[in-house]
Amino acid sequence: MAEYTGYNGNSLEFLKTNKIVVGDSVKILADITYSGIVMPRYEHSDDKHIVLKLKSGYNIGLEIEKIEKIEKNPSIEKNIQKNQDVKKNDNLPNILLLSTGGTIASKIDYRTGAVTPVLTAEELNSSVPELATIANIDAEVLFSEYSENIMPEHWLQIAEKINEYSKSDYTGIIIAHGTDTMHYTSSFLSFALAGFPIPIVLVGSQRSSDRASSDAALNLIGATKFIIESNTKGIYVVMHQDENDDTIACHLGTRVRKNHTSKRGAFQTIGDNPAFLIVENQIQKNISKDFFKVNEFQPKINLDTKVALVKYHPGYDPDLLNQLIENGYKGIIFEGTGLGHIGKVMYENVKKANEKGIFLGMTSQCIDGRIGMTVYESGRDLLDLGIIPLENMIPEVALVKAMWAIGNYQNIEEVKKIFIHQANEKMDEAILKKLFKICGQEKPMAEFMPMTIQDLGNSFLSTIPTMLDLIQRNKLFHFLKKSWSQNDHS
Repeated sequence: MAEYTGYNGNSLEFLKTNKIVVGDSVKILADITYSGIVMPRYEHSDDKHIVLKLKSGYNIGLEIEKIEKIEKNPSIEKNIQKNQDVKKNDNLPNILLLSTGGTIASKIDYRTGAVTPVLTAEELNSSVPELATIANIDAEVLFSEYSENIMPEHWLQIAEKINEYSKSDYTGIIIAHGTDTMHYTSSFLSFALAGFPIPIVLVGSQRSSDRASSDAALNLIGATKFIIESNTKGIYVVMHQDENDDTIACHLGTRVRKNHTSKRGAFQTIGDNPAFLIVENQIQKNISKDFFKVNEFQPKINLDTKVALVKYHPGYDPDLLNQLIENGYKGIIFEGTGLGHIGKVMYENVKKANEKGIFLGMTSQCIDGRIGMTVYESGRDLLDLGIIPLENMIPEVALVKAMWAIGNYQNIEEVKKIFIHQANEKMDEAILKKLFKICGQEKPMAEFMPMTIQDLGNSFLSTIPTMLDLIQRNKLFHFLKKSWSQNDHS
């Protein structure tokens, strides 16, 4: 029953005996006197405690055996503002908010005392009134799941829903998402919806909105401002940069992970700075080039979950790898040591996997840096056994990309090309960055060395004539174009 959600056994009997239900405002005499709202509990909670939300916003558990007296507070009229009808402002951009069950922009349900998601435009306007001054927000609920329960099939559902709005008049799309697996979802959307014409932003909160330290409202406001003012497309994760409220970080969806369990600045870009920062309401662009250059949006919304992430460690049983092979897995991502190594005890089964046409990719357990499998003999051996080095790709991202690639392409050779071409691009970028640094310039100009590998793949000897043709036809910008237009071919 909703009146006793999460309570069972002794705690349930205690509430019934005292004619108390979830949501009641009560006074409890125990070691001291407590006043607050009786909260619901999780399904598998013990039967020895009741949970009380204090006026401070924090929850406490009280052992029923130590409660001397409990009584309802006198009934008072709760001063709850009714949601104001939201009227669209034709002068403001339109943004779609898709809810998947995170705590972002949630509110107190005074009937139950629980924190519930804000689901309508009216509720959003009431909870975060600043939004109404910067954008028209349309809200839609896809599903309501804790992020640990969001599975690949949910990624497909999110991508399919977003794809419906590829030709809409929305300026951007916000996805309210739980934080624990948000970088998995952002990775899949980055691959499945590459080239999507408007920015897609995943946003969450580390602290629920009823806490004084909540980051929910500021993250949502930051995501909205970012969509409106950044003049970019692609998939991003927008969250607090640190514990302070001064800066909101906007991370590329494939370069971010959650690095702390509870801090507000838990999300960090791995190996680089965030793509954008919002500092004192001003957008700062940190990336030297636009990452999302796909000219034509062609969604590829499929995946294959027969991909495993194997974290190698001393004592790893190679038979576990063999079980993956025998169970029909199509891809294995290794999270290897250092520069990308696994023990010799694994080699026989790695060879077996390669012979069966299983995609094999290598990432590193190190937080930063790149794979370097030609440095040591063991790395070169693994290359000979068919393992593809995945440069600085985050292991979780590699897992998701392999699921996506195997689900969308016909054979293993096509899957390998996708990963290898990306690695080539990253090496080119690293060379350019180092060259400019030698010349005393920190950030390379994107127009200095344009690339076609994202769209055309590795075209070898035809790369230069193809690029020259694209530049001459104004399909690709290069800084030399100016002198060409003046008939100066020197």
